[in-house]
Amino acid sequence: MKFADWDVKGFDRKAAVELCRHGINPLVSVFLASRGISEPSAADEFLRADLSDIHDPFLMLDMDKAVERVDGAISRGEHIAVYGDYDVDGMTASALVAGYLRSRGATCEIYIPGRGEEGYGVNRAALDTLLVEGISLVVTVDCGITAVAEAEHAKEIGIDLVITDHHECKHESIPDAIAVINPKRPGCPYPNKTLSGVGVAFKLVCALERGRTGLEELLETYGDYVAIGTIADIMPVVGENRVLIRRGLSVLNKQRRPGLRCLVAEACNNRSVINSTAIGFTLAPRLNAAGRMGRTYLSVDVLMTGDEDEALRLTSELCELNAQRRLLETEIYNQALQLLKDSAPAEDGPIVCSSRGWHQGVLGIVAARVAEQSMFPSVMIGIDANGVGRGSCRSFGAFRMHSALLTCDDILLNYGGHEMAAGLTIREDNIEELRRRLIGYYRENIKTPPVPTMRLDFEVDRPELLRMENVAQLEKCEPFGNGFMPPCLCFRNVRLAAIKSVGDGAHCRMKVEKDGRKFDCIFFSATPETVGVSAGDMIDIAFGPQVNEFRGFKNVQLHVFDVRRHPRR
Repeated sequence: MKFADWDVKGFDRKAAVELCRHGINPLVSVFLASRGISEPSAADEFLRADLSDIHDPFLMLDMDKAVERVDGAISRGEHIAVYGDYDVDGMTASALVAGYLRSRGATCEIYIPGRGEEGYGVNRAALDTLLVEGISLVVTVDCGITAVAEAEHAKEIGIDLVITDHHECKHESIPDAIAVINPKRPGCPYPNKTLSGVGVAFKLVCALERGRTGLEELLETYGDYVAIGTIADIMPVVGENRVLIRRGLSVLNKQRRPGLRCLVAEACNNRSVINSTAIGFTLAPRLNAAGRMGRTYLSVDVLMTGDEDEALRLTSELCELNAQRRLLETEIYNQALQLLKDSAPAEDGPIVCSSRGWHQGVLGIVAARVAEQSMFPSVMIGIDANGVGRGSCRSFGAFRMHSALLTCDDILLNYGGHEMAAGLTIREDNIEELRRRLIGYYRENIKTPPVPTMRLDFEVDRPELLRMENVAQLEKCEPFGNGFMPPCLCFRNVRLAAIKSVGDGAHCRMKVEKDGRKFDCIFFSATPETVGVSAGDMIDIAFGPQVNEFRGFKNVQLHVFDVRRHPRR
């Protein structure tokens, strides 16, 4: 059992029946009722994801200034650089803006700093290099909101900056640039504060196209980029974000871009429908691998290539690079666990772990795994030969990571990010002080340590509800993600018919039986030994239902989240 408690929410049966009478699929009706969407009109609106939820881009502060400067640069034939970031959000934003500017006839290049050599964000050396190359305008995407000193340097050397970002502002001050577009900047009236970096970049393109192209056409052209970047950056899939992702998934499934088409074919076993889960667990990790392993432009090329042969070559390289990333990640994760095991008993609170030689590119994934395993916020820091550590931070529970880092401002060389994930640079001799302060912040703000609780939508008491046609209809509730998680259901008192290890012992397959119906199950990162149950046992099982597709054969499969023995009365 992975969770100490299960919290089964249940649903309003009367509301579910009413939705079903309204023509909505039975399983979808029960699911929507469990999420509080109980009125037929509200359900229709939710399932439709109407463009009326898309806000006017000119509600963002400085959008008019940005449009004036970029339009002027295009008309004057200036050399423009799109300055991005090495994660999927930054790469999709870079591809989107650069692709758009080139479609307008602009001379445009993409610059993405090296994760290991330069680190995150705008830096002076990069601006100097761009100046030598004849760049007069730099448009940042997914970065720049903390680049106060760098913006001053840009002014000094004669480069104009248009900043588009979505990260938290460190302080009240913002960079002195031609335009600073960020829904989180102080005083910005834009309603959606949870846009991704590619979402903000898309808003800039919408503003630039005002009077030329309608929103529908722009979403048809760039929606796949927006969906991939927003899901990969774990932005809430509610309101405007939900509509953008929904439309983007529709575009992605048309597979017009050769690079994405080849990536889907190689990574997703040619599955017929690409949804948010496929992006989050299959496409995004592979695109991220390039940035993590120091070859960011490989993923950008995959996103942008129009050549079929090049797309095949690039995606093959990318998938091989992802395999290398996974090996490196496992190695560092095991080293981190050993360091924690060998150290003195830790105080309850954030984990700060550091070592020389750790590859910077995989520390974010390792930090996330350590946080999940320990149930505490985690900071993983790799220290270079000069005694400078670069770290990735992941939160857990209600801990606000970015706010905690604000209290450490005086000992950090640089930092930025969100409340759930952030990055930092720190001198080695300040790491212990960072640990002390984060633990202090935790104790002041987290009065009750989180109990590992599985939040479940409802118990399935009639297994026929999980017929293939019903489970397939859950796709209509897409997208799922942060703020609107996929369905999490449970069976109680079912018989475990079979259980065995698969995937070189890393995972296990099960078959369960309920009222004469049998279901295939997959439980990732679990073994029969760790699950602690045997064939013939009566168990409770928490799962997400899905349509599994393999070699043209489809069946209902339960993606297992937790298993426990059914309590005897």
